[in-house]
Amino acid sequence: MTTVGRRGASSPRELTRMGDRLSFVYLERCVLHREDNALTAEDAEGVTHIPSATIGTLLLGPGVRVTHQAMSVLGDSGAGVAWVGEQGVRFYAGGRSLNRSSNLVEAQTARWANRRTRLDVAREMYRMRFPKEDPAGLTRQELLGREGRRVKDCYRRESGRTGVSWNGRVYVPGDFDSGDPINRAVTAAAQCMYGIAQTAVSALGCAPGLGFVHSGHELAFVLDIADLYKTEIAIPVAFDVVAESEEDIGPRTRRAIRDEVNRLGLLRRCVNDIKHLVLLGEAQEVPVEDDMDQVMLQSDDGVEVEAGYNHDDGVPW
Repeated sequence: MTTVGRRGASSPRELTRMGDRLSFVYLERCVLHREDNALTAEDAEGVTHIPSATIGTLLLGPGVRVTHQAMSVLGDSGAGVAWVGEQGVRFYAGGRSLNRSSNLVEAQTARWANRRTRLDVAREMYRMRFPKEDPAGLTRQELLGREGRRVKDCYRRESGRTGVSWNGRVYVPGDFDSGDPINRAVTAAAQCMYGIAQTAVSALGCAPGLGFVHSGHELAFVLDIADLYKTEIAIPVAFDVVAESEEDIGPRTRRAIRDEVNRLGLLRRCVNDIKHLVLLGEAQEVPVEDDMDQVMLQSDDGVEVEAGYNHDDGVPW
């Protein structure tokens, strides 16, 4: 029998595009294993087969045991893995990039390294979140001030719409239960969005630490992307959940976020938004065309030459 160690990595053609995947799948109290290129989740009711290449993020809840083979196929298929519980969602692992090209991360790095283009991307992020406003010419401080006011307005608007009392954002890191129901719901919703955003960033091969609004954190760019959908998805869903009931805030918020993300097709949109931001005016499509990794060498004046040759004499290695 072929062992896992001898199986080759899935080719780009065998993998489902990130924008076409399920946003996330939640499992609890089961044993997660591998059968060929599918996951098997076994519990008291039997065995469920899950095609690994269709998963964006796999959320592992209480009572889950995972085999090495299961994690291997998840990594190969580019799926994100987050261990979750009553303390909210945390993104603890990631698969390999689905994009074999370095075009996106190079474009992201070039824009991040230049202060002018870094501010251009930050302004574009603001424009995407609040399309009725023109942030052209605004400084970073002005962007932050306007964003803060818009988020406050969103909390007040959702409170009025749902009748849920809002007394400000109160969150103690690591202590999920310290907040009131609506703060717990906002926290759970935000963590779901972080997991989804990191999955998309990782799948595209971008650098999660090179943020354009956030800075100084290993997931700065992930926070940037998640915030694009805060006032549209995360906050309204949190208020809807609490308006319905104050019981089981964490699990119910996660399910509600999952349903809304799937309804809106957010993963596809998230992929397109990331490409738009890091390319800004360049060709937006970065295709994965074949099964062969293309490796080039940098030469003078920005010229790239083919790898695999000894460039002293032009003879293949």
